Amino acid sequence: MQWISEHLLTLILFLPTAGAVVLLFLPSRNLKLLRYTALTASLLSFILSLAVWAGFRGGLTGFQFEEQVAWYSVVNATYHLGVDGISLALVLLTTFLTPLAILTSFNITDRVKAYMILFLLLETGMLGVFLSLDLLLFFVFWEVGLVPMYFLINQWGGTRRNYASLKFILFTMGGSLGLLLATQMIGVVVGSYDLPVLFERWTAITEGSLFGLPVETVKTITFWAFVVAFAVKVPIFPMHTWLPDAHTEAPTAGSMILAGVLLKLGAYGFLRLVLPLFPQESYQYAGWLALLGALSIIMGGLGAFGQDDFKRLVAYSSINHMGFVVLGIAAAARAIGSTTAVMAVNGAVLQMLMHGLSSAGMFFLVGVLYDRTHTRDLKEFGGLYATLPVYGTILLFVSMASLGLPGLGGFVAEFQVVVGSWQVFPLATAVSMLGLFFTGAYVLKAIKKVLTGPFNEKWTGKLNEITARELVVIIPPMILLLLTGLLPSWIMELINQAVSRWFLS
Repeated sequence: MQWISEHLLTLILFLPTAGAVVLLFLPSRNLKLLRYTALTASLLSFILSLAVWAGFRGGLTGFQFEEQVAWYSVVNATYHLGVDGISLALVLLTTFLTPLAILTSFNITDRVKAYMILFLLLETGMLGVFLSLDLLLFFVFWEVGLVPMYFLINQWGGTRRNYASLKFILFTMGGSLGLLLATQMIGVVVGSYDLPVLFERWTAITEGSLFGLPVETVKTITFWAFVVAFAVKVPIFPMHTWLPDAHTEAPTAGSMILAGVLLKLGAYGFLRLVLPLFPQESYQYAGWLALLGALSIIMGGLGAFGQDDFKRLVAYSSINHMGFVVLGIAAAARAIGSTTAVMAVNGAVLQMLMHGLSSAGMFFLVGVLYDRTHTRDLKEFGGLYATLPVYGTILLFVSMASLGLPGLGGFVAEFQVVVGSWQVFPLATAVSMLGLFFTGAYVLKAIKKVLTGPFNEKWTGKLNEITARELVVIIPPMILLLLTGLLPSWIMELINQAVSRWFLS
């Protein structure tokens, strides 16, 4: 029992991988056994993450539940794990959404064993990014998360899956090349990849060289390498073009995880690495980042409004919502050391969580409708609320959460971002408010096209109401969206303690 308590993060991280190994030895034809084994592995990881949350002591500074052992001693890299309030919140999001995505995948019948193995490996990759306190280990898990998602899109995606998966891997791998370069350069200059050591030493280094390059040039190269890698992942306009195709062609569960968790890796990279390691550069270019955040909000909203493919509409909405995260990060970069920065980052982190819940819910609901109609064309729907009242009510609720309706979690998150960024970048914040107008426009367009208006007679007698299994998937995110809207302190206390430590001191 003591060993378990001392290695909780390792268990959370590798239980999905252990589940994948178990799946290798199970008969491929026993689909029920494969599905429930994968679900059990992901649920165990979620339960242990709840145990970490229960044992997390908010009054302590620094990282908790740390584990550190020698890993790659030649370059002084270690297997170092730990969490603070920011990373723990994202670990909880990941372990919460993955079992729901696996449960969503119970309708997959083609090569179920390979599908579930890839999904569990994907979870390990995502968790590793949030748990790593070694820069080289961070990079390894960053890459681990890309490969399973590529194959999930390529093998179980839609008609244009080859194009979408290739575009996904080229964009993200392209960004990863810079991330690898920056990781190596920082490790060589400092002599360590350990993040607590880097936070202490990297900004203080002003003399020295690497391959004949002065240290200031090295810092400039590593800064921009990090920025590009994370901007592609968020994604920030104009590096967003891979996202709509990947979302549209991915299987439903893949889209849930892509929007719910994978996009957050980029934003987490900005908060964990860019702002602490490059405070001067972040301050200098914060205005440009705020501009790109505002453009992401506006262009994402416009792109979503112009879509007639329901899933593609939701895909563009992710660019719109993640723009608020970027705006909050930019405000914190310019105002670091103030309560304004704390407010902005609190909102950005909460927006990551609330968007993870609402976007996963929206992609799931699009998938529910597609399973019944085999189309995502909004022009083919209309008047479905009378036929599917339970589904329609749920779609209204999740859509309003995505819209940022007061009383739901999205409003609390965006309100904090706007309040924090307004004091630093009033013009960019004001411009981004146009994006809220377009957000309302595309959400209402989707509701009108799907639920209201004349009923399309082609669906008479062909549509079934949402099932019990599907309700089990969608109700938990709805509860959390409502709980956060009414009582945000349940998660904000965890986030705020870590944010105050990083951005107020």
